[in-house]
Amino acid sequence: MLPMCADSILGRTALSVNLNKVALVRNTRHLGIPSVTRAATLCLRAGAAGITVHPRPDERHIRRQDVFDLGELMREWPDREFNIEGNPFHNLMELATEVKARGLPLHQLTFVPDSEGQFTSDHGWSFPQDDARLQPVVAQARALGARVSLFMDAEPGQMALARATGADRVELYTEPYAAAWGTPQRAAQLERFRAAGQAARDAGLGLNAGHDLNRDNLTAFLVAVPGVQEVSIGHALMADALELGYTDTVAAYLRCIQAAAAAG
Repeated sequence: MLPMCADSILGRTALSVNLNKVALVRNTRHLGIPSVTRAATLCLRAGAAGITVHPRPDERHIRRQDVFDLGELMREWPDREFNIEGNPFHNLMELATEVKARGLPLHQLTFVPDSEGQFTSDHGWSFPQDDARLQPVVAQARALGARVSLFMDAEPGQMALARATGADRVELYTEPYAAAWGTPQRAAQLERFRAAGQAARDAGLGLNAGHDLNRDNLTAFLVAVPGVQEVSIGHALMADALELGYTDTVAAYLRCIQAAAAAG
């Protein structure tokens, strides 16, 4: 049976903190600060349900060693989750295999169809085009004991096809919703994501979400799209942390999640 974080067990949306931007700042100098593992520790102490990293092949932010250092740290937090995301046809599967070979925790692998030099994640997998090549790596990841989540656009008709790969969850790519925030398109985008989330659940998939979610738009998204088990938030959360600190920032995002639960 695949592991599940405490928040998921209790029916709450889990907050996984993406640490890429911490590593990006660190990499501009050779001093080792800010520390990725220190950031993870402070976020976990503040109540984050997990840690996410996206180690790209060029190591522009998270480095190979960071993955192992964070894996060692996560041993101390057995009720929290470690999520590694990336393209399974680049460096992700080799890293995941090494993590497991070292006996480190690895709860979820999120497959993202990035190109090697891509600025940021900006689209999901497409079916049936990606089906044949994804099925073997999904099976490989599950053999490692990891849950598999596929990064997907909010297209309801794609969800059953995503499930057919053997994946456990999808992560809805939420940038189109975030871009529509404060515009007349907001309601249409929320309905699009609601329909995609329902289609995912109908197909037997768990539901994650991420990309450009923030303190302003998170609660409304979770109210409109029921059943989201995890949100992965990095850029906005780290921008807030520059002003508020890690502890108060994580607490603020947890309040957004709690407000959505209360509204539901």
